[in-house]
Amino acid sequence: MSPSQLQNTPMPKPKAKASETIAFLKPYLWPSDRTDLKIQVIWALLAMLVGKVLTAFTPLTFKWATNALTVHAPQLAHPDWWTMIISMPLVMVAAYGIVRILFNVFNNIRDAMFAAVGQHAVRGLANRAFVHLHNLSLRFHLQRRTGGLSRVIERGKAGIETIIRLTMMVGIPTIVEFVLTAAIIAFQFDLIYVAVVAVTVVVYVWFSIVASNWRISIRKDMNEADSDSMSKAVDSLLNFETVKYFGNEAHESARYDRATAMYEKAAIKTYTSLAWLNIGQTVIFGIGMLAVMVMSVLEVMHGTKTLGHLVMVNAYMMQLSIPLNFIGTLYREISTGLIDMEAMFKLLDEPQEVTDKADAPDLVISDGKVAFKDVIFSYDPDREILKGVSFEIPAGKTVAVVGPSGAGKSTLSRLLFRFYDVKGGSIEIDGQDIREVNQASLRKAIGMVPQDTVLFNDTVGYNIGYGRYGASREEIEDAAEAAQIAGFISTLPKGYETEVGERGLKLSGGEKQRVAIARTLLKAPPILILDEATSALDTHTEREIQASLDDVSKNRTTLVIAHRLSTVVGADEILVLKDGVVAERGRHSDLMKLNGIYHSMWERQRAADAARETLAKVVAEVE
Repeated sequence: MSPSQLQNTPMPKPKAKASETIAFLKPYLWPSDRTDLKIQVIWALLAMLVGKVLTAFTPLTFKWATNALTVHAPQLAHPDWWTMIISMPLVMVAAYGIVRILFNVFNNIRDAMFAAVGQHAVRGLANRAFVHLHNLSLRFHLQRRTGGLSRVIERGKAGIETIIRLTMMVGIPTIVEFVLTAAIIAFQFDLIYVAVVAVTVVVYVWFSIVASNWRISIRKDMNEADSDSMSKAVDSLLNFETVKYFGNEAHESARYDRATAMYEKAAIKTYTSLAWLNIGQTVIFGIGMLAVMVMSVLEVMHGTKTLGHLVMVNAYMMQLSIPLNFIGTLYREISTGLIDMEAMFKLLDEPQEVTDKADAPDLVISDGKVAFKDVIFSYDPDREILKGVSFEIPAGKTVAVVGPSGAGKSTLSRLLFRFYDVKGGSIEIDGQDIREVNQASLRKAIGMVPQDTVLFNDTVGYNIGYGRYGASREEIEDAAEAAQIAGFISTLPKGYETEVGERGLKLSGGEKQRVAIARTLLKAPPILILDEATSALDTHTEREIQASLDDVSKNRTTLVIAHRLSTVVGADEILVLKDGVVAERGRHSDLMKLNGIYHSMWERQRAADAARETLAKVVAEVE
């Protein structure tokens, strides 16, 4: 499926209620496009039915074997063939053993046949959630904690798998087994036995539900504490160097310890409540079983039932305790699964801030001319960032935007990439409003070299090749050569197969920037954005990178978001953005003559650069 198709695929809307959740999961359990999985579902259900019939039949064989061994077993003058068979102890013991083997075999066949269906459903839902997360706005991701988000997704997947597994492998088989058991007890004994068993089951289930509902709030607290502790751990480890810079290891340890202490407290409550739940279930079922056994013993003593009947009813009650226990577990685990899925459902219900119109066409690039027309934008309604900004970037030309921090410079690049939609005005590329074309084609036409290049935790070759997925090794090497990083890569022990570490931390700032340039060259976009691409580098590295950037931007429509004014001296036009409006515009020489904002910024930066050079000379002389 293409990126545009993924973006325009409607997301299903799951619900928090168990019945609605199961209905939501149904298309994944009975996939319309997978006949092979449908067949496996049918075979799994057949195996389940056979297994449960054998399960219900097992205590009967135990009864017949017991009766065959007792002197009180009925002795007929002319027994029929069936009576003769059930009166043979060895045959009945063998039958008992064979039936036990067979019902376990069929139960495992059921699980094996349904495993592919269940995992297909988990995979499908997880993938849709992942696609949906990538379709959400930059605003959403900037407001979320990475560690907490990963835990939400992981627990959501676990919740989905739990609900599918317990519903299809425990819930339905348990109902079938209970019905068969009740029918046999009613036939072999009296309805009073069925009534006692039914009351036991009802009270048992009622208690399980009440106790499980009590445990739900405790589980929520534990999940929140778990997410909080994980978020703090991930946040601290991602800022490993910052922690070291300020010597705050003890502070981070204490902060994490406070978070885990909350988790510890919630976890203790969770396990304690589980113990009370199990105690209550044991007492309720024990009373019911005792009542049935007393009635059966009295009947055996009065000679109305055989010893085999007593053994059989005991076996049925013991056998019934297993699915009954699963009924309690089923409710608890499904409730827990719903809690775990609730946060994931909220993610799935999170609306996309930026969406394509129905049947939005691809962006058609003829020249690559970019035009901002009276653009108005604000992140928050109370604070307007851009207040009617208008300018054009002619095809193949370079326009630089400078200004103080918070003026809205980087906002221009985010709007051009359509991470956000403008509140007023429009942005056009070759006369096409970017809101009218699909996002995939828009972003395909734009390349970005950001200030802080974040790399994937993979190889150098993979990160360069990310610019155009599927590019050949030769094309990757050519892009590295053009970005002047091929020589550095050749010195690495594994060359292009060298791992760069998480976020590229094994590379220096200059090396990461060159990787960013290489993958942008590989993408070969007609429009280029350089968002303060050298502001975080030292002077020497900045000059080297700037030379590479100048080569990259040749014959491309380029928007430069600049911090260091020395990097934009050669721009075709420079815009000075202040308080959300274009305060000054022109070439470098024209702006210097105005003796305005740009001139003041230039003089301040020149004085700061001179001070740094003087300090560097002093340090060199001292050394």
